[in-house]
Amino acid sequence: MKTTTFVLLVLIYAVCGSCTGKKADTDFRTWAPTPPMGWNSWDCYGPTVEEHEVKANADYMADKLKKYGWEYIVVDIRWFVQNDKAGGYNQTDPVYVIDSYGRYMPAVNRFPSAMDEKGFKELADYVHRKGLKFGIHIMRGIPKVAVEKKMPIKGTNGITADQIYSTELQCTWLRDNYTIVADNPGAQEYYNSIFELYASWGVDFVKVDDLSRPYHKAEIELIRNAIDNCGRPIVLSTSPGATPVEHAAHIREHANMWRLVDDVWDTWPQISHLFDVCEQWYPYIGPGTWPDCDMMPLGRISIRGERGNDRMTRMTKDEQIALMSLWTIFRSPLMFGGDLPSNDDFTLSLLTNAEVLDVLKFSNNNRLLLNNGSTRIWLANDTQSDDVFAALFYNSDQQKMDESLAIYSSDTLTHKPGEQSTTMKVNIAGAKKLYLVVSNGGDGNDWDHADWIAPKVTGPKGTLLLTDLGWVKATTGWGDVQVNKSVGGNSLVVNNKTYDSGIGTHSNSVIEYDLPEGYDTFTVMGGLDQECIDQQGATVQFHVFKQNPYGAEAADSAEISLKLADLGLKGKCKVRDLWAKEDLGEVDNQVSLFVNDHGARMVRISAVK
Repeated sequence: MKTTTFVLLVLIYAVCGSCTGKKADTDFRTWAPTPPMGWNSWDCYGPTVEEHEVKANADYMADKLKKYGWEYIVVDIRWFVQNDKAGGYNQTDPVYVIDSYGRYMPAVNRFPSAMDEKGFKELADYVHRKGLKFGIHIMRGIPKVAVEKKMPIKGTNGITADQIYSTELQCTWLRDNYTIVADNPGAQEYYNSIFELYASWGVDFVKVDDLSRPYHKAEIELIRNAIDNCGRPIVLSTSPGATPVEHAAHIREHANMWRLVDDVWDTWPQISHLFDVCEQWYPYIGPGTWPDCDMMPLGRISIRGERGNDRMTRMTKDEQIALMSLWTIFRSPLMFGGDLPSNDDFTLSLLTNAEVLDVLKFSNNNRLLLNNGSTRIWLANDTQSDDVFAALFYNSDQQKMDESLAIYSSDTLTHKPGEQSTTMKVNIAGAKKLYLVVSNGGDGNDWDHADWIAPKVTGPKGTLLLTDLGWVKATTGWGDVQVNKSVGGNSLVVNNKTYDSGIGTHSNSVIEYDLPEGYDTFTVMGGLDQECIDQQGATVQFHVFKQNPYGAEAADSAEISLKLADLGLKGKCKVRDLWAKEDLGEVDNQVSLFVNDHGARMVRISAVK
């Protein structure tokens, strides 16, 4: 019965996906009956992607990935700016392309097929002819330029853009748009007008940014109404995270997918952080409504991107398998971030393992069975059989930090005035190691941009700045640890004062130093960087250790055991390794597998009949 229902939903979506000009007559949840799978231009091209690059990725997907379920091609941010740049946005003199109703249009110098106000119609048609679906990114709100020029709003009797806007809660990181005041006459009509336009282009997917943090309930409802009345089933993705869990019921009634965290890049701590986040969200998994772990920074990324230089992903093969395993067992949408034509054989193998993708498509009751810090076990039931899927993860970085070993721990710092920094002077006599640790203060670690300002050790040998002493190892929960810059790559600013010397990081982070002899005192100011203060959610603690914060060194692998009784299975069972695509034999009572650090194993367990 479950399989029949799934097939019916897919057929409904296939029929509705081609209709325009009349209100879609099915619930929006049927438009994404399984987690959407596709490609997004952000990780490799930032705000500068061009039409020929979109087509190249569509060609690759149609040729190599479509038969595995990959179908969306999504043009990310600022496709309407003629002169944007990589490595940050051009907010100095952007040249916007906009129509007479205050609606952004594709920049023709980047998307030649959009000339003569055809918009994305021809590009969408190209994607559709490949048997794929087309998507775009937009920002919440109404363009500032439309407000400044008092442009008319289509579908109203003389209402103009300057009558529906507010500067309150304007996006802090990209100031193209103003907030729309949902109760004002013309507000719904503006959103109706842009989704009517997107429907006429043949758009199948829209990612709406700056909706979830803070949570813009009223604009989300305007968007839902506009999509439902645009005449085309358009899958709605909200961004970025963290979407507040307290709004889970609301977002499930309005969006097909919603981001759980900020942008995920190719460093292990950002993937590691998602294990904790997913534990909060698995009760809210679909059908048709999917918590979203963000794009997968795999393959070749940052060709003209926002985080580092052109490269293949920095994650190890074990880490990439762990990422894919978590995304699939959690049933997150799979949006590939790398440039598809640049894929190597290993990257392609991650995207075309049909047995692993079956976990994404044909599972339910997805749940966490075990979390003991370094070891996690996730389970799911196969909807097509009585089999059980299991994903086993080992992550030494998530050992419990032993705060009793700290020689200093600060109070919790917050965004509130007077609580944004702390000064430390710590006795480190006899220390051979120094560990600087920033932990989350308890509210989730999005935007925990933390600075160690002018860190130095002093003693009989004088003064040594840690910014001049190379660390042994440095990990951070987002981005990269930076010397004399914030973790965001900007100047170090704490309490509205700019500093030349310091280390920028993000919770949870550990910076390890080998300490030369002759120093007995550590002095530093720890503070939240100004770039996170406006987000009003950052909370951190600073800690200093003379020994490993986690106690003993972690093992390179661990044996993880899973009792069959915990799966509801009895007697002999067959075990199949989904990544290796090989049978592991029959077992009684329990399954035991070795898992590499930062790695994962995924298995299908079947009762022997």
